[in-house]
Amino acid sequence: MSGGNAIRGTRVGAGPMGESERGETAPRLRITYFCSNGHVTTPSFASDAEIPDSWDCPRCGLPAGRDNENPPAPPRTEPYKTHLAYVKERRSDADGAAILEEALGRLRASREL
Repeated sequence: MSGGNAIRGTRVGAGPMGESERGETAPRLRITYFCSNGHVTTPSFASDAEIPDSWDCPRCGLPAGRDNENPPAPPRTEPYKTHLAYVKERRSDADGAAILEEALGRLRASREL
């Protein structure tokens, strides 16, 4: 096997087409977004497209806004809560003790039968 010919398997005219063959590109707007970590993102949009107020930063994933002085705050993430933590939010310790006593009473009554 001998290598060396870099353009093997191609033909004349198979290269990338230019604008003259594809037609003209749509007019674009480049909008700059700033995240709270100081990253700058500049995506381009079609000139007739609706421009979003916020954009996800491709470097850190935080939301980015169009105001350099006041970028959006990072979203607050809630820590994982167990089922017991949610129950304790809804019920007091006295309520829990009453429910436990009621359940134990039913269990004892069913064992006496």
